[in-house]
Parts: sequence; structure tokens; C-alpha cells
Amino acid sequence: MIPLLLNRASRTADAAREALGSFRGTSWLIGGPEGEISHTLRQGLLAAVMIMVGSWGVGWLLMVSGSWMPLHHALLPLRTTTAGAITCAVLLVVGALLLLRSWLRLSQRITGWDDPTALATMRRAALLWGAPMLACFPIFSRDVFSYLAQGGLLAAGQNPYEAGVSELPGWFGVGADDLWAESPSPYGPLFLLLAQGIWVLTGGVPELSVLLFRLLAVFGVVLMLLIIPRLAIMFGAQPSWAIWLCLLNPLSLLVFIPAAHNDALMIGLMLAGIWYALRGKRLAAALLLIGAVAIKPIALVVLPFAALLALEKTENYLHRIREWALVGVLGAVLLFGGGWLIGVGTGWFTTALGAGAAVLQGAPVGLLGLGLGWSVELLGGPDHGVVASWFYTAARLVSAAVLALMLLQPRIGNPVLWAGYGLTVVVLTSSVIQPWYVLWLLPLFAVVHVYRGMILKLVTLLLTIMTLLAMVGQLSVVQWVDSLLVQAVASAVAAGYLLYIIFIDPNTTTLFRRNRPSARWNAAQGWMRLRDLSAPESSWSASDICRKDR
Repeated sequence: MIPLLLNRASRTADAAREALGSFRGTSWLIGGPEGEISHTLRQGLLAAVMIMVGSWGVGWLLMVSGSWMPLHHALLPLRTTTAGAITCAVLLVVGALLLLRSWLRLSQRITGWDDPTALATMRRAALLWGAPMLACFPIFSRDVFSYLAQGGLLAAGQNPYEAGVSELPGWFGVGADDLWAESPSPYGPLFLLLAQGIWVLTGGVPELSVLLFRLLAVFGVVLMLLIIPRLAIMFGAQPSWAIWLCLLNPLSLLVFIPAAHNDALMIGLMLAGIWYALRGKRLAAALLLIGAVAIKPIALVVLPFAALLALEKTENYLHRIREWALVGVLGAVLLFGGGWLIGVGTGWFTTALGAGAAVLQGAPVGLLGLGLGWSVELLGGPDHGVVASWFYTAARLVSAAVLALMLLQPRIGNPVLWAGYGLTVVVLTSSVIQPWYVLWLLPLFAVVHVYRGMILKLVTLLLTIMTLLAMVGQLSVVQWVDSLLVQAVASAVAAGYLLYIIFIDPNTTTLFRRNRPSARWNAAQGWMRLRDLSAPESSWSASDICRKDR
């Protein structure tokens, strides 16, 4: 009965789309079932505009001295009334799902990933869909305000690795989340220095500060747009597919631009370092990779793998150790020396080892540690927090052991791909997993292989669910408006539209119903099923690069 109803609904939706596609007033946007790719680009642009307008009502905005936007007459109805908040929340989630649909349809409407025009189309989509988001109020996360507060701490002579943002006078008005009140900064010394500069330049005014942090993120996005295709060509993957997967999905666009997360800058520097290592430019590669670590210390996981790319062959342990020693010494001088110069010492390193301690332990390892801690405490053992911390430390040691075993294998695989494996292990053994952590992983896989089948379907669903859960849970609503009502309406609309995309839409349902086996492709190997993969026959060497540009 249910499949019959879904088929009828799908046929009705198809007929409605054909009718709208033939009507002059809507054909420019709808385009019918076989519409040109320009229709999909315009739909994504409309989605971005909806997100932008929605953010004006339920995005994060601060009532602080020097801020003029909260009292602007055009924004007051959107932010101070129940009708305005509900309308903007609905615009936000519908825009996010329309962006998801446009992203999926873009992959269907191009003639092929190897089409010479495909890469230009992907870059055009990034420009069209990303441009309206520059005018968004912060959504998805308000970490950008914690960046500002930690920059203010450093400007005030405090050490953000030792003091929480509550040490900053008027910290609550800066907009940082309460969890950072007494918690050390998880960011690298270079990023804290940039945050201090933004605080000094803007005087802490939130609108200007958010704009500058967003420009830093956009710089990271531009680096990705330039470097990802080059890496994909060198490794024999498809550059247009890699851009589509890594940058055009809704989670990437929302995290990198409206939320202004520093992950974009870290990933951009990390990929640029990989590119220069492949070209044999060791110093430039090392500086860029160390720069990525100085933004977010998690890039340390990628550093020893990427350093091997400068070698002609990797089977010799002495050659590996030489590369690690060169990068390690340079990194120690710059990171620890730089930390000492700006007055934060080595706190970035010790804090990185315990990053996430202030956040609710929501990952499988985090929940397992809490469960184990409570069980031991109920049986008369130590406090649950102590047991949980032991468990988390053990998980980190396991991930470190796995990384060491990978790096010391006699036959190491493609260093970029293995960096992706290693980083995946670190994320999965973390006590906290934030939605944007998946964005660290995508480029490391996408520049080496094209993926299809169940694995791509699972990644698509993961990106979608993480986008909607984080967005609905991070709506900024004034205290006299019922936030639960706003979230309930937004959640209902989001669920309805998501079900439509997965089960009814005649153009997107095929992407979720197709049960092809998981496989990966590159120019050297062709298609290979993931279950048939085995250890490399020989250790990676520069001769494995499909296109040498050294």
C-alpha cells in the first residue's frame, strides 16, 4: 500500500513540475524533468537566498555596545515576533533542503564528471551558492563569537590556553557559548594571533568581526577551489567530482561561510601543503602544513603522512625518518617558539590532546565512557568523571598506536589516502564528534578516488542529517518567543521536505533507492569494489602519480 501511495505522489510531483516547467513565469527556475543545468544552478541560488533571509530572523545577533543591527527597523519584525521567527526558521530549513536537492541534481544533470566543462560548472555553482551566504548572520554554530572572545583574551594579556573567556570583561555580551566560559581554547597559536588582530582592528564590534572571520574562511574555500582539482588530476581522480563532494554539499557551504568556521582555513592550508609536497617543494610544504596545525592542531594527524609525498620512494625507513625529522624540527621551532613569543607557551599542544573536554560527550566513545563511568561509580568505584577520563585517554592511545603502525608499515599506501584513514580513526575514537568533522575527511578521500554505491549514499545521508540537526538546534530566538514552538515547526517542515526528496521526488529518489555495491575509481585502477581491496603490493612512490607536475 505504501509503495503504491509513494508512486502516485511521485507521478503527481512529476506532472506538477512539468506543468510549472512549461509556464513562462516559472520555467526559468523549474525547467521540467530534463531542464538544463542552469535551472539547477538557479535553484541553488534561490536556496542560498532563502538561507540568507532566514538567518536575518533566527541567526545569531548580539545586543552589545557599538552594534547597530539588532535595532534596525527592517529586522525587528523578523526577530521579535513569533510569526517572524517561525517564517525565518522555515525559510532556513527549506533553503537548506533545496540546496541539498540542487546539489544532488547537479550531479545528475552534468553530462559526465570527465566533461571539460564540468569543473567550470562546479566553480560557478560555488560562486552562485556561496555569494548570498556572505550576507548571512551566523547560523549553524556560534563558534565565531568564541573566536572573537579568545582573541580579546589574548589582547588583554591573558593566556587562552589557561583562562576561559569568562575572564574577559563583558564576555557574555560577546556571544561566546557558555561551554567556553571556563574552558581553554582548542585552536592553534596562529589562529589566536589572527583573532587578536581582528579584536584590535574592530574593537570587538560583532558585525565587523564576523565579516573578517568570514573572509578568513572564504580564503580557505578559495584555496580548496584551486588545490582540490589539481590534486585530483595528479592522483587520477575526477576534479569536478571532488569539488562537488567537498565544497558544494550543504554542510560545507553552511559551515565554511555563514558559520565562518576556521576549519575552512585549516583544510585549505593543509591541501596546499600536500600540493607543494607533491611538487617536491619541501620548505613551502612544511610551512603550509605547520600553518594548518597552527590553526587547528588536529592537522598534526595529516602532517607525517603528507611529509612523505616529497620522497621519490617511501620503502626506506631512513628516508621517512629524515622527512619527519625535518618537518618536526621546523614545526617545533615555529609552533613552540611562536607560542612563547605571543605569550601562550606550549598550551596549544597540551590543550589539543584534551580537546573537546568541555563539550557534551556525544560520540559513541564519549557515551560509552560515560556509561562505563556511571557503572563503576554505582558499584562503589571512583567518580564517574575520573573513570570516563581514563577511558578517553585509552581511546586516544589506541588511535595513536594505529597511526604509528600505519606510518611504520613496510609498504605504505598513498599517503593522502592513508592520512584520511588515520584521521578517520582519530575522529571515531574521539569522545566528541561535531558535524563538521566529516569535512576534514572528505578531501583526503575525494582527491584520490571517485566513490559510488552504498558508501556515497551513506555519506549523503550523513551530511544531510548533520546539517538539519545542527541547524534546527542552533536557532537564535528572543526569550519572549516560544523557542520550542519555532523548533517544532521547523523540524516538521524539514522532515516533510526530506521525506519528499528521499521517497517522492521523481528525480532524486533514484539516488537513494539504487543499491549498487560500494566501489571506488581512479585512472590507474579503474573501478574496484571496496570489499575486494587489499594491502598495497609495494610502498608508495612518486611513480604512482598519474600526472607528474614536479
